Parts: sequence; structure tokens; C-alpha cells
Amino acid sequence: MAAPLVHHQPNISISQPRSRSRSRSSLRKTMASSSHSSFASLALPVFAILCCLGPRPAAPALVQQQPLVLKYHNGPLLKGNVTLNLLWYGAFSPAQRAVVLDFLHSLSAAPAGSRPPSVSSWWSTTARYKGGPSNLAVGTQILDERYSLGKSLKTGQLAALASKAGYKSIKARALAINLVLTSADVAVDGFCMSRCGTHGSGAAGKSRYTYAWVGNAVSQCPGQCAWPFHQPQYGPQTPPLVAPSGDVGVDGMVINLATVLAGAVTNPFNDGYYQGDAAAPLEAVSACTGIFGKGAYPGYPGQLLADKTTGASYNVIGVNGRKFLVPAMWDPNTSACETPV
Repeated sequence: MAAPLVHHQPNISISQPRSRSRSRSSLRKTMASSSHSSFASLALPVFAILCCLGPRPAAPALVQQQPLVLKYHNGPLLKGNVTLNLLWYGAFSPAQRAVVLDFLHSLSAAPAGSRPPSVSSWWSTTARYKGGPSNLAVGTQILDERYSLGKSLKTGQLAALASKAGYKSIKARALAINLVLTSADVAVDGFCMSRCGTHGSGAAGKSRYTYAWVGNAVSQCPGQCAWPFHQPQYGPQTPPLVAPSGDVGVDGMVINLATVLAGAVTNPFNDGYYQGDAAAPLEAVSACTGIFGKGAYPGYPGQLLADKTTGASYNVIGVNGRKFLVPAMWDPNTSACETPV
């Protein structure tokens, strides 16, 4: 990579269902400049039934949950027309690329005649963050099928790969996310041990750019990074859901793509929207980890829609009639994690 890394690398991991709660840890790496990582856990609703030996209240009372607040730290967000430049690293089949591309094309373009729940209606929540909508469009695509940096990547190499996606101007660089996607046979530092994807920023001359990475976990840790389409690695072994595309690894990638892209546009340089320590922030979607539908709790993704033919679970529809499962996103208007269904 010609330019040094700067700022942050928030990492995301799919909720590991446990009997009660899941801990949150952070991973710090030393690179050319500072970085950070974050791991979100599914917040458990707190219920307390009030009772006593004396006169009882008319009805059981619930302890009111405090609203979830992601503070805005006054930094720039990625708003307006944002280009997604893709680098496919490793072996992806045309069918796998089609699933991912259909999801990305669906983010800012609702299919003709479509009604919620659509991918674009889910993504429109990002417009409620300061600055208006973030309209994503796919730009250049590069296929690196020969594994130019090998099959075991360090964190710094992800940014080096991201920088290859190409920039035509400083303005184009500032309004782009360079997205690195690694195939199932590629190992990445921290993958499966602490993260399923990440986003961060780099420097090119006097300007900054944003990048993101997500890997296919199907042969390495599907219970961590492709849940709920695979049995969880830990906790109650509930039956997995049927993946909408029939490809557990790729549908897991879609969930993680949704997470890192929402974080990238609302907290691109570590001074946007997040909660907690800047070294381990909870962002737009990572603050809602493990929630996909109403009534979700650890080990249960919530009430979802089901395809009548395949039995696949989903909560949004995209271009070409493609069905996807996306996580809940924090809504600034309600200070809550909102689900599509």
C-alpha cells in the first residue's frame, strides 16, 4: 500500500447465542497509525416483576429500559452519492457474486412497484442521521482470483488491497467506499477469532478514503459469522434458518456487509455516530447485533418472513426479487433498534 493507514477499524461479529448474555471484547492492533475494533453483543431486555409480602400493586410492573443512544461526535459522514468499488479476492462463483451485487444494487434503488420491507427501505434509516441520505452505487470491480497477496492476509494488507480499487480524483476518493471481499479459502487476521468484517479509513496524499472488508466464513466459522443460517458455535444449538440464496456463506456475508456499510457511512472516520469507547464503538448496526425481527433474544433472531417454496427466512426484498436477511439498525428518531418486519 502506498499510503499509510489512519484512524479506525471497527470490527463486527454476529451475535453468539448464549443462555443469558454475551461479553464484549476489543482487539487492538499496531499499524502505521492508530486503529480500533469493536464487538457488539445483543442487549438483553431487563424485566423485573415487583412483588412483596404486604399489599401488592394492581399489576406487575416492568423496569423501563433506557433508550439506546449513539452520540454524534461532530465528524463528517458519507452522505450524498457514494460509490462502492469492489475487489473480489479469491474464488467466487458467478452465482455468489450475483447475490452480493443484487444486495448492493438494492440498497439505494427500490425495485419498481416494490413495497416495504425492501432493502432500500431498511437502508433509508441512514438518511435520518445528520446530512441526509447516503445513496450507494456500485462502481469499479476488480477480480483478484490469483490471490496476489496469498491466502493468509494481515490487517494492513486489507487496506493495501482496498487501495487498488482505484480513484480518479480526490473528490471521487472522498465519496467512495472500497470494499474487499475475501473468499472462503482466505484467512484474515482476527477473522473468526474476533471479527466477521471491518471498516476503516486510509490516507492518500492529503485526502482520506474509506474501506471495508467482509469474508466468507462458510468453511472457517459459520457458527460465528453466518448465524442464524448455521448452528451457533456456542450456546443453545437451535436449528439454523434456511438461507435465502441457498448459500450459507454468502448470505452470512450479506448480513456482515449490511453491518459494515452502515457503520462506514455513519462513522467513517471514528468521529461520527457511535456509543461507548472510540476504541470499541457500537455503531448503527453493531449496536443491534443479533436482532433481525420483532421479539428477538439471544439464540432467537426474531419473527421473520418465510418463503413458501423453499422455507428460507428473510426480512427484505431487493432487485430481481432477491430475498435477504438484514440486521436491525439504530434509528435516531426513535433511539431504538428498528427491524424491517
